[in-house]
Amino acid sequence: MTAAQRWDLSSFFPSFDGAERTAFEATLAADAASALEAARALGPIGNAADDAPAAAWAGVVLRYEELLARFSHLSSYTSALASCDPDERYRLAEARLDGLRATLDKLVVELRRMLGAASDNAARALYGRAELAGATYALERLRHEAKTSMTPELEGLAADLAPDGMFGWGRLYDALAAKLTFAMRWPDGREARVPMAQRRSLMADADRRVRQAAFEAGNAAWHEVEDVTAAAINHLAGTRHTLNSRRGVGHFLDVALHQAGITRRTLDAMLEAVRDRAELPRRGLLLKARAMGLDAISWYDLEAPLPLGDGDRLSWDEGVRLVHTSFDAAYPRLGAHLGAMLERRWIESEARAGKRPGAYCTASDTTGESRVFMTYQGSLGDVSTLAHEVGHAWHAEVMRETRVLARQYPMTLAETASTFGEALLSDGLLADRGSSDARRALLLGELVGDGAAFLLDVPTRFEFERRFYEERRAGELAPSQLDALMRSAQRDVFGDCLAVGGEDPCFWASKLHFFIADLTFYNFPYTFGFLLSRGLYSMWKAEGAAFLPRYEAFLRATGSGMAHEVARATLGRDLEDAAFWVEAIDTLAEPTAELERLLTKLGRLGAR
Repeated sequence: MTAAQRWDLSSFFPSFDGAERTAFEATLAADAASALEAARALGPIGNAADDAPAAAWAGVVLRYEELLARFSHLSSYTSALASCDPDERYRLAEARLDGLRATLDKLVVELRRMLGAASDNAARALYGRAELAGATYALERLRHEAKTSMTPELEGLAADLAPDGMFGWGRLYDALAAKLTFAMRWPDGREARVPMAQRRSLMADADRRVRQAAFEAGNAAWHEVEDVTAAAINHLAGTRHTLNSRRGVGHFLDVALHQAGITRRTLDAMLEAVRDRAELPRRGLLLKARAMGLDAISWYDLEAPLPLGDGDRLSWDEGVRLVHTSFDAAYPRLGAHLGAMLERRWIESEARAGKRPGAYCTASDTTGESRVFMTYQGSLGDVSTLAHEVGHAWHAEVMRETRVLARQYPMTLAETASTFGEALLSDGLLADRGSSDARRALLLGELVGDGAAFLLDVPTRFEFERRFYEERRAGELAPSQLDALMRSAQRDVFGDCLAVGGEDPCFWASKLHFFIADLTFYNFPYTFGFLLSRGLYSMWKAEGAAFLPRYEAFLRATGSGMAHEVARATLGRDLEDAAFWVEAIDTLAEPTAELERLLTKLGRLGAR
């Protein structure tokens, strides 16, 4: 298989230990401290847009925005290095970044102090200043947060404690996951220690024996460190409960909703549609089970291709070609951006020891450059991951001309561009009518599998986390209790398409999303983004290229309003109505039906 790509980070800094990066970090820390000191010295704003306090506070906002841009630059660079190499220098740099983040958080505390005390007239006057044009939504969010904040002194203390508390637990998990290996035994008898970062790809292998071996050996490794992972997840949740109580937050989901930029009405509408249409993704998984000669699937079958042949590993060059061709045909500007990223070596995809699990896209608000991190091992799922992460990078590219405060979009809307990229890939692959029936069924299996992932797997994560946070109020949960909660959530959401005994009780430990310190409930936004992108995909199919300018307008607006407001203004759709979500889910009905027809034609569905 052609070697995958290593990224080039030299445009960030010539070297990690060099004078340029060291000076950048030191200057950023000093400037952040200076801005904080200046903000603490200011009193309330007046009622006129041009009075001295308002002008001074507007200056603080501008300094904060500029600090955010520089922080994103340093953070992206440091995280990129730490993701590929467990070198202690990078982990210590991440710890220093958490300390710097604490200073920025304390600056936010001061901005909340000012905005929370301001009258409506004073706030409107501040927002109306020319230098703050386009920052109204970001400032309004801070004003809203002021209503559920402790005193500035206590918020400052919480920020100071976070690097050794919340973020410390998150870094501990990251370090553990990066170094963790498992004893993999292949069907031919070969044995080797395999980095945990490569486990997911092995669990997408066409050979069920490989998937099962990676699943069982990986879980054995996670069980060996379950006391540490249980402590981390318990302390993250416990800290959040304590802070929520002190801040007067009514329900732990309120924080997640605010971070996601959605209303409870929007979340309830989406979850209602997902529950009502659960049989559609379950049907897709039962088709996969029958094609495999099973009554139901096990957890390690979720990302497996259908057993139809044409499932050989794809070289990196072939995977890139598939994504590039699909993007070029449907959305030439997106295809050109992928080409530029490859040419500039902005993608890290090589499989090697020391890399953290998962995939992500990160960007610098200083230079406007993005970087994609993944581990490519040749599965169709890996190809889809490439399309997904490049979708994120395109979102950042479209927003380059907006101000930094208007680029702080929530995860719900961040996941839209990425899953839209996946939809374009799927559409491009399926458009090749020269494909054999087996190849077409394999591609449809990937699409239907995405439906199961976002409509069953992700809602399972939400349901587990919701139950965990409810029980955590009464005290810490032991690893066995966490296992039981995960099994229960999987059974309730998947129903009879998941084999009895086929659950993954260790999923709470192996899924890094549960250990992200600065975001809570890092799950439902994926379902949100997937379904919103399916809705956008449906609009694109109906309107063609004429839809793309509206799509880009939507992307540019994602940091300037609540999700339902942005969708209504740019797309004319109502996200607080379950009908939108039902319509999006039902776009999977025809692919599922076609998959069943092809599997029947191929003689792969036995009587059930």
